[in-house]
Amino acid sequence: MSQRIIDSSQKSALPPQEQLVRSPRDTLPTMYDLPSEEVGESGLPDEFHVFQSQLLRETFQTQSYSPDEVFVGTDINLYFDVSHPGWYKRPDWFASVGVSRLYDKKDLRLSYLVWQEEVNPLIVVELLSPSTEKEDLGQTTRSSTSTKTSTKAKARTANEPPSKWSVYQTILRVPFYFTYDHLTKQIRAFRLNGDGYISFLPDKEGRFSLPTIGLYLGLWQGSYQNINETWLRWFDEQGNLIPTPLEKSDQEKETLTEKLAALNAKLISMGIDPDKL
Repeated sequence: MSQRIIDSSQKSALPPQEQLVRSPRDTLPTMYDLPSEEVGESGLPDEFHVFQSQLLRETFQTQSYSPDEVFVGTDINLYFDVSHPGWYKRPDWFASVGVSRLYDKKDLRLSYLVWQEEVNPLIVVELLSPSTEKEDLGQTTRSSTSTKTSTKAKARTANEPPSKWSVYQTILRVPFYFTYDHLTKQIRAFRLNGDGYISFLPDKEGRFSLPTIGLYLGLWQGSYQNINETWLRWFDEQGNLIPTPLEKSDQEKETLTEKLAALNAKLISMGIDPDKL
């Protein structure tokens, strides 16, 4: 039987083993390698931002105010300066109490204008992301305005919007400010004390107290939207989880099932067949 002889030039043309076809998952960037935010945009929501904000909204229920006196904003513009009506911040989540749930008691809000609402937010929560973390934590500063700076540069700096931290702390005087990093599971809590924010610590259960509305904010490990994660959520003044509407419905169904089972057991003990009733 004849044998085919491959010369050296043919051998060098063969692809090396590592150049054989490989999965794109092995050769292309992963989700963790590419940014979730566009340049120039701050904090575009990823999936966690969407679900976490929704969970906070669903569980923010206080006995101190009726639902008609509470407004919760998630990722909408918060306009804060009547002298600069175009300036705004866009908190991941905030709540105002003692204000109409609806704009002028009839319309859903497009944004929140403090000079019309006349009620500043009571709580702001920012979910940290790489592009916004420094500003969220008050670690950014505006450009210098030393005596050597030109008049035009000073005017330009004076017309720059203040940082998010400055707006919450100094302009709006938001009483409670929280940040949460879901990758490190770290909550940072701040409350107004005099002219500025100071950090405050959780209780022995790891929850932060908001006595003015009788709620606690803390972490909960569980399944929400069929996703098992460490979530930030609200607890009542007894420290119990405030259920979402779905959880409440499931609890009511479970309670009804238990009552029916107890009733059936009692009927059977009396010699009555529940299935024949």
